[in-house]
Amino acid sequence: MPMDFHDPRNQTSYTTRVADASWLELISKQVELKGKRAADIGCGGGIYTKALLALGAEHVIGVDFSAEMLRGAKQNVGETHEVEWIQGTATESTLPSEHVDVVLERALIHHLNDLPACFREARRMLKTGGTLIVQDRTPEDSVLPGSDTHIRGYIFEKFPRLMETEMSRRHDSAKVTEALRESGFRDIRELKWWEPRAVHPDPEALFEDLRRRTGRSILHELSDAELEELITYIDGKIKGSGPIVEKDPWTLWFAKV
Repeated sequence: MPMDFHDPRNQTSYTTRVADASWLELISKQVELKGKRAADIGCGGGIYTKALLALGAEHVIGVDFSAEMLRGAKQNVGETHEVEWIQGTATESTLPSEHVDVVLERALIHHLNDLPACFREARRMLKTGGTLIVQDRTPEDSVLPGSDTHIRGYIFEKFPRLMETEMSRRHDSAKVTEALRESGFRDIRELKWWEPRAVHPDPEALFEDLRRRTGRSILHELSDAELEELITYIDGKIKGSGPIVEKDPWTLWFAKV
């Protein structure tokens, strides 16, 4: 069944890693965050809320529709006056208009059908000259084959039925760009990128991560027995017994108000 983001058992599913240093470097080259106010929409466990602070943001607002996710995020980030947490949605954030300089929507839009409504809300809360960062996978990103670094690809090789689920929730690049334009954004730039997800010391560490379904909502579509089948399948594909540097393909869009 699909992941239940309101289930207390999933509270820490998106808190157990940190944003890779290469993500910080990439964003710092594209967007100025020092001294800025930022909003992390669909903040989940606060991983990228912390990353925005690390990039120099003066204040970050984490917004999520799940109270359980926000509880996990608060524990992950810790008590700080630099962050506030708000329960809201991508289309009704409850933030004031022209309130922030940067909006981050990472791994969010594949959960949404109405992209223009989401982007209009982002534009509303952004100050003039502000920047929206959208990071998600397109259908083209999702069909890339599995490898020792692209573990995600093996999920769909083993269980092709999940590809139908995956493709139904992914928006192609042209659709995202058009929705941004319709919502009043300009200077839209697109960037393809492989983001390091985790370094697993050995295959067994990867398998334990998969068993926990950590940060992988697609794995909630599998039963425990099917998950073990997947692990056995991946075990047969991986070469060697050393560390596994896992990476995921992403598309990023940067748009200005």
